[in-house]
Amino acid sequence: MKILDNTYMGIIKIRQITDKDRFEVYNLIKTAFETADVKGGDEQDYAEELREGKNYIPQLDLVAEKDGKIVGQVMFTETYISGLDGKMTKALLLSPISVLLEYRCQGIGAALIHEGFRLAGEIGYKSVFLCGDPAYYQRFGFKRTTAYGIRHALGYPEENVMCRELEEGVLNGIRGTVDIC
Repeated sequence: MKILDNTYMGIIKIRQITDKDRFEVYNLIKTAFETADVKGGDEQDYAEELREGKNYIPQLDLVAEKDGKIVGQVMFTETYISGLDGKMTKALLLSPISVLLEYRCQGIGAALIHEGFRLAGEIGYKSVFLCGDPAYYQRFGFKRTTAYGIRHALGYPEENVMCRELEEGVLNGIRGTVDIC
């Protein structure tokens, strides 16, 4: 568990989700995306599907807790880059991330992402992919996947499909397609 304490946010605990938290997190994701600029309406169901899937990594399913209330969450699951040479390269997908409206702009989302990066690096992951708003995610070092010669199979706008190396240079020379769904 990571504990953050500063005068702006107060005390925020970042920890792994528990089975007991799942219902609360389901509702958090639903509520958070109802007030999001970009939404599909089923993000909470998508998160549950990821948790039931073979690429789920429990230690990378995190919640932020403030005053005993879960106010944010982030999940990283395993994905792969299918290389043009047929080689599969292991990576992570960051999705979903959500923070309740009244707790946004306090650094909670950033804290969740940074803690996820730290834990991912500790267990050997070297890159993270996502589909999201470049204006938000570039501050975390995300770049367009096309800068690395990596494409995606679905019809998302190129500027929204991004990656970040957790180990510098790990994506150099990899060409192929990433699965971001």
